[in-house]
Amino acid sequence: MLVALPQGALFWPDRRALLVADLHLEKASWFARLGQLLPPYDSIATLTDLAGLIDGTGAQEVWCLGDSFHDRDGCERLPERARTLLTGLTARTRWTWIVGNHDPLTKPMDAAGIASGASSPPDICGGEVVAEAVVDGMVLRHEAEPEEARPELSGHFHPKLRISHRGRLVSRRCFVATPHKLILPAFGALTGGLDAGHPEIVRAAGGPAEALVPVADRLLRFPLRAA
Repeated sequence: MLVALPQGALFWPDRRALLVADLHLEKASWFARLGQLLPPYDSIATLTDLAGLIDGTGAQEVWCLGDSFHDRDGCERLPERARTLLTGLTARTRWTWIVGNHDPLTKPMDAAGIASGASSPPDICGGEVVAEAVVDGMVLRHEAEPEEARPELSGHFHPKLRISHRGRLVSRRCFVATPHKLILPAFGALTGGLDAGHPEIVRAAGGPAEALVPVADRLLRFPLRAA
């Protein structure tokens, strides 16, 4: 059983595992290097929220489904407070970084898909780096593959559900689900979102899908059609 949490994470009780996607740590500092100044607090906000979920669920494993850093140098730019928080989390859990398009591997992988050899950004932040993983028959990767027939968990698209409610446009991050796929929303504090019915998300889902919005003790379901 997997439990979708209102905070945009997924909890796997049987493994005591927490899964999150698209943290995009140090996104603000990346923009700052380009001259677009943003409040430099996105990483500490994201990691504080994640630490709260780890404590609240009692998670012993953490799986980050790619784009954990906004770029390959993001880990090195973490301010001291954020790095201390992150290394504390990676030290007390079995922490695995699955690479994404923003934070690709910078070192070769062995036959098991585990990075080895030269340095890679997450090395100084703790945890293990893999290209993707198969855990208890579940494929964990960054971007969904439409033809994947095995159960699959992924991120990448930052899905959001946008609906009209009482004359107002309401936007909420959501999970996108099919009978054997689940696309997680972005967990990062400084991340945008793509409409859950966008053709690219529908294509990646590989078939009829629905948006899942966890609220309190309920899971709201909305059938999706390509926008």
